Amino acid sequence: MNQERWTAVDDYLTDMLAPADEALAAALTDSDAAGLPAIGVSAPQGKLLHLLARIQGARTVLEIGTLGGYSTMWLARALPDDGRLISLEYNPDHARVARANLARAGLDKVAEVRTGAALDTLPQLAEEGTGPFDLVFIDADKPNNPRYLEWALRLTRPGSLIVVDNVVRGGAVTDESSTDPAVTATRALFDLVARDPRLDATALQTVGAKGYDGMLLARVAA
Repeated sequence: MNQERWTAVDDYLTDMLAPADEALAAALTDSDAAGLPAIGVSAPQGKLLHLLARIQGARTVLEIGTLGGYSTMWLARALPDDGRLISLEYNPDHARVARANLARAGLDKVAEVRTGAALDTLPQLAEEGTGPFDLVFIDADKPNNPRYLEWALRLTRPGSLIVVDNVVRGGAVTDESSTDPAVTATRALFDLVARDPRLDATALQTVGAKGYDGMLLARVAA
């Protein structure tokens, strides 16, 4: 098995189960045109987030890391008309692309993109009394993932779901000697999750168009 085969399977799964509509396709096209890095979720992963939000019965979603708003769109489409999604994006250029993509999809009344470092905007959410969130999706700068998890726990409730992307790092997560900040932070994230009695979690390895990686899913217990 290789990257070419993984991508071909992802293409098949996308065509069968998560076909792009005009708004989703345009979001990817405009993100590419704006020079955004191609590091967002794949279509099957976006559909997974959508289904998780629906299974969760989510009415409120927090996303840390917006990029061009592709994953944001999948999540926002799972919410009821009176639902609310807040997405945090560090890069103002990325945020502008995401807002335009959400507006074109008719999701700007449900989804809000806030610009700034997430570790600055997360305390603001707490001060505003925003939340608790039914689902939190963390897909931003990996070295800060342990701190993002700590904030996710502050802004959720028993029964909430926390999803963290890119936690396998191509298998590097098992390398105890790694000095890569993304790897050491991911290992610290797993340590936090494993030791916290409030979290019931698992992680899945994934392969596909985005390569070899994985997602962590954690349910907040009472």
